[in-house]
Amino acid sequence: MKTSAMSKRKSKESGGANGECISQTFRNKVSELNLQRNCKLETFSCLKVQKLLRERFCHHYATGKLFGMDHQYRHLLELLKRTIVHGESNSALIIGPRGSGKTALLKHVLKEVKEMKQVRENFLEVHLNGLLQTNDKTALKEITRQLHLENVVGDKVFGSFAENLAFLLEALRKGDRTSSCPVLFILDEFDLFVHHKNQTLLYNLFDISQSAQTPVTVIGLTCRQDILELLEKRVKSRFSHRQIYLLNSFDFKQYIRIFKEKLSLPAKYPDEAFAQKWNNNIQHLSEDKTVQDTLQKLFHYSKDLRSLHLLLMLALSNVTVHHPLITASDLHEASKQYRMDSRANIVHEFQKFVQRKAHCMYNFEKPVVMKAFEHLLQLELVKPIERPSVRTQREYLLMKLLLDNNQIMDALQVYPNCPTDIKQWAASSLSWL
Repeated sequence: MKTSAMSKRKSKESGGANGECISQTFRNKVSELNLQRNCKLETFSCLKVQKLLRERFCHHYATGKLFGMDHQYRHLLELLKRTIVHGESNSALIIGPRGSGKTALLKHVLKEVKEMKQVRENFLEVHLNGLLQTNDKTALKEITRQLHLENVVGDKVFGSFAENLAFLLEALRKGDRTSSCPVLFILDEFDLFVHHKNQTLLYNLFDISQSAQTPVTVIGLTCRQDILELLEKRVKSRFSHRQIYLLNSFDFKQYIRIFKEKLSLPAKYPDEAFAQKWNNNIQHLSEDKTVQDTLQKLFHYSKDLRSLHLLLMLALSNVTVHHPLITASDLHEASKQYRMDSRANIVHEFQKFVQRKAHCMYNFEKPVVMKAFEHLLQLELVKPIERPSVRTQREYLLMKLLLDNNQIMDALQVYPNCPTDIKQWAASSLSWL
């Protein structure tokens, strides 16, 4: 009897121990699964943040606020409303330096127009770019494609560009002018269309916008301040002379707000807890003294928002599962990387150019090269990116070119004694930028 009782007690104790062991193993397994789940969620959040912000920096989606361009926004919105809602034809130019927000302004206005009840997608957009449509023939093909009129045109032969364009717009007409579908032509890199033969495309588009045909508005985007001087008289006479200037007139306080706006996650972000944590971190960064110093250096160098996007992109590349939030040191390192000099000085670069690409130019000595470089500084064609310190040698300063590539090409074409090597270099190195 004693033996059977002891065996029962032992079996009970061993069963309890086995139960505790199984329970501990189950708890370990659950915690391991929870840990894996949390890791997957953190990985997903990091990847989602990087994708969202990179698309915001690279593609300039119409999200967030516009700073320092309220008047221009109202002007362009009223202009497009008169065309799309009331059937009036117009033309306008949006002028400003690169990175001043010309495309962002237009996208924000178009987004608001499309959300209006009177519109309901009742207009057509045609986007042309001077870098892609290099002549009137390719431009006309692109217009036909975007208006979905390839089948209408078919194998028809037209006597002139104007006749072809008039046929395309006639195909879109529905009754009288008020019931016709408005067409919005957006010409990016507008100054490049000026160089087309006889400016035929611009002449016909402006001519249609002045005549009582299909409601048409032509919007040109350019960084050339002297764009009107490049137009022929017949083209200029048909242009409405509406000009919208963007000059990045915001101050540093607004620049900080732009910084927060660009990095903040939207309210509808899937992981609300992570979004709140991320946005709180961005708020703390905007108040950090070292971050403000970094942004102030960039602000004084250039108000170009593309420069800010590049800085934020470099800082964002450090975000990982183990480093889920941007820190002040990330922005500082990104700033150093952004301003990094290759340590190849001016004289060395000139000598390399002479050896590789120039065969009819003299290899001048260092004092002559530096004197020519100082002359460029005096003419304000180039300027240092940062205020030079006492220790920095002049030939090692990182410089910024203050001219557009098209202006350089135009200057080389009219320069009478320009060496052939320089023209060939410009044609190969600058024409595609």
